[in-house]
Amino acid sequence: MSNSLKRLLIGRPLHNEEMVREKLPKWKAMSIFSSDPLSSIGYGPEQIVLILTVPWAIAYGYAWMVAVAIIALLGIVTLSYTQVAQANPGGGGSYSVAKKNLGETAALTAAAALFVDYILTVAVSISSGTDAIVSAFPVLSDYRMSLNLFVLFGILMLINLRGVRESSNAFVFPTYAFIFGILALVASGFYHISSSNSVIIPQTSLERQPLDWTLLYLVLRAFASGCSSMTGVEAISNGVPMFKPPEVRNAQLTTYWMSSILVVMFSGITLLILHNHLVPVKNVTMLSQLAEATFGRSSMYYFIQFATMLVLYLAANTAYNGLPPLLSLLARDRYMPRYLSARGDRLTFHNGIILLSIIAAVFITIFHGNTEHLISLYALGVFLSFTIAQAGMVVHWRREKKTGWVPRAFLNGLGAVVTGIVVVIIMVAKFLYGAWLILLVIPLLIYMFKRINRHYEDIRAQLALPPDQITSSAEGSNIVIVPVAGVTRVVASTLNYAKKISERIVAVFVATDEESARKVKEKWQSWNPGVRLIVLYSPHRAVTAPLFRFIEKVERKKGPDDYITILIPEFETKEWWHRLLHNQTGFLLRTLLVFRKNVVVTVVPYRLEK
Repeated sequence: MSNSLKRLLIGRPLHNEEMVREKLPKWKAMSIFSSDPLSSIGYGPEQIVLILTVPWAIAYGYAWMVAVAIIALLGIVTLSYTQVAQANPGGGGSYSVAKKNLGETAALTAAAALFVDYILTVAVSISSGTDAIVSAFPVLSDYRMSLNLFVLFGILMLINLRGVRESSNAFVFPTYAFIFGILALVASGFYHISSSNSVIIPQTSLERQPLDWTLLYLVLRAFASGCSSMTGVEAISNGVPMFKPPEVRNAQLTTYWMSSILVVMFSGITLLILHNHLVPVKNVTMLSQLAEATFGRSSMYYFIQFATMLVLYLAANTAYNGLPPLLSLLARDRYMPRYLSARGDRLTFHNGIILLSIIAAVFITIFHGNTEHLISLYALGVFLSFTIAQAGMVVHWRREKKTGWVPRAFLNGLGAVVTGIVVVIIMVAKFLYGAWLILLVIPLLIYMFKRINRHYEDIRAQLALPPDQITSSAEGSNIVIVPVAGVTRVVASTLNYAKKISERIVAVFVATDEESARKVKEKWQSWNPGVRLIVLYSPHRAVTAPLFRFIEKVERKKGPDDYITILIPEFETKEWWHRLLHNQTGFLLRTLLVFRKNVVVTVVPYRLEK
């Protein structure tokens, strides 16, 4: 991508100091973090009725019971996650809680569960959004997959690459327009009920067969699918640092607002579906049927359909604000490739955003954008992470034992038990419909996390510089510049070589923040290799540009017969796939510098044995 096109699509680079301007007020945070759970009104109630209206069973009457159980569960999870936000102001949600209180395996299980859930959030939200617009305009049915992929890459990925402020501005109107449309639909529906003096729930919607094992399984399946309305509730606790101060208090209030609005909309829509005794119709969502029954094919009907389409598309943004920061934490803990922890030009975790988009596209393509099939995989991951988070919070309160810790621990313990039961229900009810795949993927992800971590630990052990390391002196006349990324054995090996060919040696470190600059300076002074270290500060996180400017400055000052030698320290991994876990800065420097006149570029390799 050329630089001019990149700037057009993504925008100008942001300075590190502009990070504070990316903080969100509560009303904007609602549009970013709540779009996933709120938008589930577009498919959650429908999934309950869809499963309970099978031809061989009269199970419609169980729908209201399932809805009440989901609302009660939402209340418990909401209260529990406000405590997660309080205990983990640095964000990270279930992963951070488990890491601090339950150990590595529990933390990686939570991370794997969230990874799967966020991917499915994107796939389900986009597919449901397309379903909503196809319901209003059936002629678009043949273009379903094209619409899905265009929205994924052409809108969501680009908006999120532009940064938090850009995405919050883009999502405010659709989210609040959807809330207005659904509340207007509920209010109008109840007005029609009261003015017509009709029964709120007709007898046909209350009929049900006696509960036997077969029917119980059906009801549990409906409950498991309806729980998809609760996905995304944890996103606010994952993103506490993105709120304006006081971060924790604002995050808690936003959680309460979100859950209150969700309860009103979920219960209202479910009640109106029961009142109208709606049944599944091919290529028409129940929300579309309900809007048409209430408003007819009026402008209000189309407003609700467009608002539903937009908010379902943008609901995927909950994943874009949850998964990249989680991947960043995993990368810092050496469980994912390190480059996933780096912020891009727009202060976003751009590599995580791109990775999320690609994997979500794979899921959408494999399942052909079928919402019902995707939802069969949904909710298990998020409830597993719910359970781990609540169990971790119980350990947290018992360890802290601050005033009032007993009721808090009881609340989180209750949440852990309830969501743990839900995990079992979802596993049983959805096992044959795709849950088996999630149960396979989560252990594979945990295995991948541990293999990556082992690789990084092997590298750390091999590159760590012993305190008694002594470098030999050398003579030479070249001006040798050694770009360094820290104090390691590969740097020591490169400096040893540099001293063999020159006495004029300088090491250069490009710092993207003051903290990294301070740490490298302290380590360099402690090591004292006899080579001057120059630190170049890059507030826009560019590495090559500051180094090139420094080389140009040296070129202007050097004598006519002098040469500049750039020695690039580089370690060679044992396995080819290990290379994929590291950035390619050395290769980029080598490629760009080799064409410069009077500049010799040499790679000094250091081969790893593990």
